[in-house]
Amino acid sequence: MPAQRLSIQEILAVLPHRYPFVLIDRVVEMVPGEYIKAFKNVTFNEPFFQGHFPDNPVVPGVLIVEAMAQAGGVLTVASMPTKPAEKVTYYFMGMDGVRFRKPVTPGDQILFNVKLLKLRTRAVKMAGTATVNNQLVAEAELMASIGG
Repeated sequence: MPAQRLSIQEILAVLPHRYPFVLIDRVVEMVPGEYIKAFKNVTFNEPFFQGHFPDNPVVPGVLIVEAMAQAGGVLTVASMPTKPAEKVTYYFMGMDGVRFRKPVTPGDQILFNVKLLKLRTRAVKMAGTATVNNQLVAEAELMASIGG
């Protein structure tokens, strides 16, 4: 199966998230059942920079992990044997091996690489990395329940 690309409109058709909590801008490569590569362009206008931190803007690590999970959510929907009738809600069940390596600041483009490890009817397990300029900024294994 050839790799797929998705625009923000196609991402919004899959994810239930909306502004200001849509944290991926584009899918540059995806092979359902295997992996996804998506990115986020970080701008100074992000609402969280007002308080994190006004004089030294840094993307909160938890939002980097959330963006990684959103990319994984798009991959999960694309990997399901039958497509859901409507948007599916995912809930974190666990995060293992979460590590933050470098700060992410305005002007950076974060590339998320997420691999599908296990996909069950009601749960998914993924491994992901986040890089900026080919440098690792975060990594995690993520588990989520599908549909509640």
